[in-house]
Amino acid sequence: MQLIYALINFLILAVGLWIVGRKTVLRRFAERRERIGRELDEAEALEAAAVLPSSEIDEPQPEDTLEGPIADADMEILRRSISEEEQQAEELHRQELEDLQREAMGNARDQAVRSLVLELGAHLTQEPQLSRIRALEPLFAERILENISITPGDMCYLMHHDVLYVTLTSAFPLPDDLVELIGKRTTALLREVGGKPSYWVKVDPDLMGGIRLRIGDTVYDMTVENRLYHLEKDLTKRPIDKLLDKESILQDLMEGIEEAQPKLDTFQLGRVISVSDGICWLDGLADIMYGEVVEFDCGERGMILEIDPQRIGCVVFGSYEMIESGSRVRRVGRIASVPVGEALLGRVVDPLGRAIDGKGRIRTELKRPIENPAPGIPDRKSISVPLHTGVKAVDALVPIGRGQRELIIGDRQTGKTALLLDAIINQRGKNVACIYVAIGQKETSVAEFRDKLVKYGAMSYTTIVSAPASSSASLQYIAPFAGAAMSEYFLYSGRDCLIIYDDLSKHAVAYRELSLLLHRPSGREAYPGDVFYLHSRLLERAARLSEEAGGGSVTALPVIETQMGDISAYIPTNVISITDGQIFLETDLFNSGQRPAINVGLSVSRVGSAAQTPLMKQVSSRLRMELAQYRELSTFAQFGSDLDDDTRKVLNSGERMMAALRQRRYAPLEDWKQALLLFAVSEGFADDVDPENMEEFEDRLYFHMEGREPELVQKLKSGKKMDAALISSVKDALTRFRKEDNSYGDLG
Repeated sequence: MQLIYALINFLILAVGLWIVGRKTVLRRFAERRERIGRELDEAEALEAAAVLPSSEIDEPQPEDTLEGPIADADMEILRRSISEEEQQAEELHRQELEDLQREAMGNARDQAVRSLVLELGAHLTQEPQLSRIRALEPLFAERILENISITPGDMCYLMHHDVLYVTLTSAFPLPDDLVELIGKRTTALLREVGGKPSYWVKVDPDLMGGIRLRIGDTVYDMTVENRLYHLEKDLTKRPIDKLLDKESILQDLMEGIEEAQPKLDTFQLGRVISVSDGICWLDGLADIMYGEVVEFDCGERGMILEIDPQRIGCVVFGSYEMIESGSRVRRVGRIASVPVGEALLGRVVDPLGRAIDGKGRIRTELKRPIENPAPGIPDRKSISVPLHTGVKAVDALVPIGRGQRELIIGDRQTGKTALLLDAIINQRGKNVACIYVAIGQKETSVAEFRDKLVKYGAMSYTTIVSAPASSSASLQYIAPFAGAAMSEYFLYSGRDCLIIYDDLSKHAVAYRELSLLLHRPSGREAYPGDVFYLHSRLLERAARLSEEAGGGSVTALPVIETQMGDISAYIPTNVISITDGQIFLETDLFNSGQRPAINVGLSVSRVGSAAQTPLMKQVSSRLRMELAQYRELSTFAQFGSDLDDDTRKVLNSGERMMAALRQRRYAPLEDWKQALLLFAVSEGFADDVDPENMEEFEDRLYFHMEGREPELVQKLKSGKKMDAALISSVKDALTRFRKEDNSYGDLG
């Protein structure tokens, strides 16, 4: 009867939560629907204004007439662009609505699970259920005695202390014959290994029923309290495949309870010796391994990072203020791992894989350890497929291939994050999953980064792992390893993935802090001696697999922040020696207006042209040498005014090429557009264009080619090397463009 009352209370709670969540969803949906309507009205107004006849415009300009550059084909491009923006806005708001609905149902379900477990616990401690549980005590004892053993840690303890403590705990006093049976069996087991037993019997009503036996550090648990603990965790992890009503929630939970069969739970317990600054020193847990997860009484978790003969060092993931000396710590029984899979795309998570974007819990059963060996040499494949960033200066000068590790290095405020943001935006529609790991960044910066990804339609295939500056050093330490584990899911699934570590300088600082707190010896600049190994085992996990191994790839773009452009410092030189090249962003170039501010002389890609399409390789083969020559001559030209014609020609050509390599933010370009622009500038079709007007020249060039030369554009999109006939056709098209372009606007 009481169980029926419990179910009725649960139904009332579920209905209440459903109504509240539903009202919230409907209100937010109405707001978003109104905003969509506003955006569509603005788009229609813009389209209507663009197609007005020239007679209805007060002062027609050359670019506004249908006889000018905006012809029927150009107008179709404009309409298509507006239509794509409308579809993207509708899809974005639809996803937001689904997230809100799922969040409301997830919250309602979690509350219902907690309430149901509490009611179930109260129900099991009353008659007749209590008598049934007590009748099973001999069966519980026999099951435990069948599984007891002496662990290697217990043997080590016996070698130093000669005695091993055995504690029998139950919710109610056990029969004397059962207590005696357990004592004899455990005593005999200890005497076999030469140990002296110390047998204790305790009663703890909080167990609610069942038996718990502890031998040394190992606990054999068949109590009601432990089973309810696991039941609650299992129920909250059950996926919500669709939106459920109250009856479906109840049925789903009851199925979970029926599946929860009584079983023996074996784990190890330790004790907290001391805690300070996020570091806990533990006693016991002699069989624990490096990198394993432990759970404290307060619910916080940590990871083992130091194993000494007398004590164990553990870093706490969350807040350590609730952890006290002498409190118990439980061995979870697994290496630190994070959830992985498609469910993480479009989400913002912390280094433990927990959602922090307000969209509810991430429902996935897949996990991977944060520390995992890198793919072996036989499983790897040479890098030959480009990963286009959409940035002209990168794709032409320092190309990046899929599976490569390319370092982004430079001082603060030189455009490193902006470059990476454009690279993520450019992966839209290319089936490349992206992971952005923010280490030690401001929370506002991470939020702004996410907003930009949402605005440009890139968040749907991106996961942001955020360990802000306000988080503990332990979370900042595991953040890049968590991101690497998430990327390996796509690697071994045959997918391509781009992962960005922003930045490893702060990661090294966090590791130095943890190492000093763990009393490890310090080396150069107080960094521990294994800081090189720290980053090498992280970056070596980026690879391109052979077809036999799955064919996936992980491309890593680590970021290092320098001080006053000093790339010879300790951490920068370490990471430079690990990666396959570096892109150096120079402060002086950035301040002069060159964006991105890539220093051609110090930037290099060890993969080189193997990561370029034949078309880009053809048009950029001499570009690096010409730009290096320009920089040398421009330096000497500052000290003299008499320049010969050849020198002046090189300077003018280099100045226009540098202007052509400038790029607006959030505007990555397709490969064929980059190649076309570089070809036009290098062949002299922009010699009469003022460098300050190069962006306008570039926009008109793309607009003209897409509207007037569609067949030629299709040939360039293939990425194949241009033969003599195609080169001639491109030159003719550029000649026609310059004649038509000069007829309605002089860019010189």
